[in-house]
Amino acid sequence: MRVIPNRYQEIAETLARHGMGFLASAVGIRHRVPFVRNAFAPPDESPRSIAVRLRLVLEELGPTFVKLGQLLSTRPDLLPPAYILELSKLQDAAPPVPIDAIAEAIRAELGDDPSRVFATFDDKPLASASIGQAHTATLPDGTQVVVKIRRPDAVRMVNEDLEILRNLAERASRLWAPARTYNVRGLVQEFSDTLRGELDYLREAKNAERFADNFESRADVAIPRVFWDTTTSRVLTLERVSGIRISDVQALDAAGVDRPLLAQTGAQLVLRMVFEDGFFHADPHPGNLFVQPDGSITLIDFGMVGELDPELRDRFVDFLVAFTRRQPGDLADALLDISVTTSGADRDQLRERMASFVADYSNKTLSEIKFARLATVLLTIVRQQKLQLPREVALMFKVLIMVEGIGVQLNPDFDLMGVLTPYVRKLLRERLSVAALSQRMYRASSDAGALMLELPTRLRRILERTDRSGVEVHLRAAELEPLMTRAERIGNRLVAGLIAAALINGVGELVVSERRWRPWSNSLLGAGVTVVGSLSGYLLWTSRRHR
Repeated sequence: MRVIPNRYQEIAETLARHGMGFLASAVGIRHRVPFVRNAFAPPDESPRSIAVRLRLVLEELGPTFVKLGQLLSTRPDLLPPAYILELSKLQDAAPPVPIDAIAEAIRAELGDDPSRVFATFDDKPLASASIGQAHTATLPDGTQVVVKIRRPDAVRMVNEDLEILRNLAERASRLWAPARTYNVRGLVQEFSDTLRGELDYLREAKNAERFADNFESRADVAIPRVFWDTTTSRVLTLERVSGIRISDVQALDAAGVDRPLLAQTGAQLVLRMVFEDGFFHADPHPGNLFVQPDGSITLIDFGMVGELDPELRDRFVDFLVAFTRRQPGDLADALLDISVTTSGADRDQLRERMASFVADYSNKTLSEIKFARLATVLLTIVRQQKLQLPREVALMFKVLIMVEGIGVQLNPDFDLMGVLTPYVRKLLRERLSVAALSQRMYRASSDAGALMLELPTRLRRILERTDRSGVEVHLRAAELEPLMTRAERIGNRLVAGLIAAALINGVGELVVSERRWRPWSNSLLGAGVTVVGSLSGYLLWTSRRHR
């Protein structure tokens, strides 16, 4: 069994050997490497050269770190294009597991030898990756299937490396300012959740069934069937599918497939997942899309998915609407609303950058705009402004860029923005419906009511602290954070600012007044009036904004 302290040593030495010892310093393991001249200084090279070094480090450190690199390749909001391109080259491959170990795993999970569970079982693996290995097989009724079996030591090895990554993230957050700015601890937690999900084949099976349910009425989309009798958390049995890879243009032409129509169908498939279902395949590369002779598409591999809740989807629609209307101020506000990390952002500078961004596209129609180019420029601004997008939004950008690339390969005149526009218009119409407005008003009033109920408790705590410490008042941001969260959900950051002002004003009255009951009532009344007034103003602002 691998000893974790030795693994720290291995990581530090690998970083130093590839000229990236400065990262060992950043994560607090420099002491594990003998001193080497200039080993810990950032390399004075091009971003692409450093990206190559990083890829080599991750490849050498093994499966968990390869997966980490693959995850980072989906985050163009965090890394420049050179890194995204290089990390996208990471291949999740591993030496095959001996058939005896595979047979033992099937016996443990399904209760019998592969030869008895299946009518046929090919001992030669179809594919071998870091988490699992795939074999072709046949069910007793003759159905051809693919059986994925998790590698014997996968869980132990992954858990050890994830523990190390969590510890390194904690150290980096204390020692390295960029780690705090980009919430490295949160990223490692996100990665841990994603990778542990891939270890559980039941989750992938449920993802496949959810996609099948969503596309049940579509004849032009097929999802492989899950065979639950031979599926567990460690073994997954799926219907085996065949077809032409969507990127094989010559084979598509030979089969008589209408490529421009196929590009439209593929894009609509993905856009429906994102904007209608809110549940999308997060890795639609050509190897996961097979085309049938009739032009229908079969989708495979459901280990990586993204999910957009209605609120996040609405915020992204706000962003797209602001762009189509060429409104830089609204565009900056929408980008801040989408982002999960905004502490390092300069709002005035962001608005200036958005004005320049919009000006670059002012003389172009939507059909003349390439989404990949637009997204690259936008994500560069996101990184420079030290913003961080939610994982789902970052995945969505990556997916749309991939879809446009495949579409252009199939049809050089493919226009993703033209396919995207009807979905945005439909979502806008739905948001302005009576039912949607009523639901938003109900949520806003519920939040406002809960906020009013919480105010007395928060103010009483402030008053108690005043009693104990005299006129010295210690007001921490943490005390206001729950209130600010609710206020921001009401819909406008102005509301949060007004509530903060009302609370601070109330505290000031408490300090300077000799009579405690009057400032208490005045403070509460003032804050209440501010909340109600702000809510009314917000609803009026919303109605005017969407006319």
